[in-house]
Amino acid sequence: MIYHLIASTLGLLLDRVIGDPPKLPHPVRWIGTAIQALTHCLNNGTRRFFKGVLLTTIVVGSVLIIVLVISVITYRIHWLLYLVVQTIFIMIGLAQKSLAEAALAVYEPLLDKHIVEARDKLSWIVGRDTAQLNEADITRGVVETVSENTSDGVTAPLFWAFIFGATGLWVYKAINTLDSMVGYRNERFQYFGKCSAKLDDIVNYIPSRLTGFLIILCTRHTSEYSLKERLKNWAIDASKHPSPNSGYLEAATAYQLGIQLGGINYYEGIASHRATMGQPVSILSHRHIKAVIQQMHQVVFAFWCVLTSVGGIIIYVTQPWS
Repeated sequence: MIYHLIASTLGLLLDRVIGDPPKLPHPVRWIGTAIQALTHCLNNGTRRFFKGVLLTTIVVGSVLIIVLVISVITYRIHWLLYLVVQTIFIMIGLAQKSLAEAALAVYEPLLDKHIVEARDKLSWIVGRDTAQLNEADITRGVVETVSENTSDGVTAPLFWAFIFGATGLWVYKAINTLDSMVGYRNERFQYFGKCSAKLDDIVNYIPSRLTGFLIILCTRHTSEYSLKERLKNWAIDASKHPSPNSGYLEAATAYQLGIQLGGINYYEGIASHRATMGQPVSILSHRHIKAVIQQMHQVVFAFWCVLTSVGGIIIYVTQPWS
């Protein structure tokens, strides 16, 4: 575990400073290409649930074997090579810098009152219709996306990296990519993507709740509610979200920033009603984008502190006594 702690820490720092190298191919794209090809072959005819299970098994199993084999080989060559490779694999599997950059890409035109450009930049990171959104709705889209992806893109993969190293992180990334591509409750993927969606719910269960709790406990808040009230309301509002995990991130953010999230979104012109979370103490504006980016950095640091503390205790307790 000591190697996992060191590699995760170095990978997190490098991701914060460097981020994803823009000109290098990213493994998530390779995973996505494989999912797309297999979906084309399998998602037809009958027994689609079992075909979806087969898809999940092939993708997750392949990623597990590839990363595990690389990890074993590098460890047998030299522990330092193992540590370097683990650090690189973990760095490219985290998304703290890229998530902040995507949010700032919307913030900057909003700041300059370039609403059309802000709508366009928002469409790069959300699936909802953006052509008619005002500043408050654009901001809500960014805040909700950053809140949810603080766990999906940073703390959840970091959680699995601490436990299982780069192998755990990339198995998580494979599951998360599967969910983002086939885990929809529509006619095409209702049965085919069910296995991927349920597996994603499982691997995000602890990280999402721990991240949401740390948002409430450790980040700067502008809400008028006390800590006890925020924790109580957070738990109540989180359960309103259609996702069993995302609500814990969005509700925490809503109460910390004193804003209301949720409401009506449009997807290809069709209205989707989401339960509201938080109270509209403040009207959503571009400044809340900066606030949620700062919140992300704060909670990631708090999450790292918790994991390293627990990992340190485990290493101390389990080390052989002479």
